[in-house]
Amino acid sequence: MFKVRRPTLFRKGASPEAVLYARAPRDKGKTPWRDARYCVVDLELSGLDPLNDEIISFAAVPIDNGRVIAGGALYGLCRPTRPLPEESILIHGLRTVDLDEAPPFDEAIQPLLSAMAGRVIVAHMAWVERSFLSRAFERQGIRLREPILDTYELGRLLALASEEPSAPMDLGELAQSLSLPVHRPHHALGDALTTAQVFIAIVTHLDELSSETVRSLARAEQRSNARLH
Repeated sequence: MFKVRRPTLFRKGASPEAVLYARAPRDKGKTPWRDARYCVVDLELSGLDPLNDEIISFAAVPIDNGRVIAGGALYGLCRPTRPLPEESILIHGLRTVDLDEAPPFDEAIQPLLSAMAGRVIVAHMAWVERSFLSRAFERQGIRLREPILDTYELGRLLALASEEPSAPMDLGELAQSLSLPVHRPHHALGDALTTAQVFIAIVTHLDELSSETVRSLARAEQRSNARLH
C-alpha cells in the first residue's frame, strides 16, 4: 500500500520561527471576519524590484476580534547589503548610516515570522508585500501562506457597493475618506497602524451589507470585477 506524502512545509534547517510560521493553524476561509486573527504588515524598501531591492524595515500589527492590539505591534530594521539609493531615502527617510547597527535581514525577520504565525495577513497594495515576502521566505526555507487581504481591493469593493465613483488608491487618502487618522506616512509602523484601522472600518461597512468571512474578503478583487461587468 502506497503512503501519501504530505507537501513539505519547510526546508530542513529552517529556524524555529520559520517552522512555527509554516505549521501554525489558521482560521478557515468560512470563519466570520470578526472571529479571525489578522496580522497587518507593512514594509519599507530600498526600491520596488523584488529581484534587486531589499526590505529595510517592517512592522506588524495584530487584530483580534475586530480590534487593533496596539500592545502587540512589532517594528524592526534590517541592515541592507548595499547603500540605499537617494530616491528611496527621500520617501522613507532612512539612510544607510541609520541601519549600520541593525541586524542583517535573515536575523531581523525572525520576530516577523513569529508575529505572522497563525494569522491572516493584511496589507495595503498587497502585491508589494507579497512579492518581497515571497522571496524573503524562500530564503528561510518556507512558503508565504495565502490569503493576503488587500485594503486597496477592499476599499475598491466598498466604493462599488456604495455606488461611489472610485476608491482612493493612496493609503492616507483612503484613511481620510473613512474619517480616520493617518499615522506617520512612509514609516512601517505608522502605515501598518493606518492600514489596520482602515481594514476594520472597511470590513465593518461591508459586513453591514452582507456577512463577510475570511474567504469572501480574500475574493475582493474578483467581486469588484464582477460588479463592473
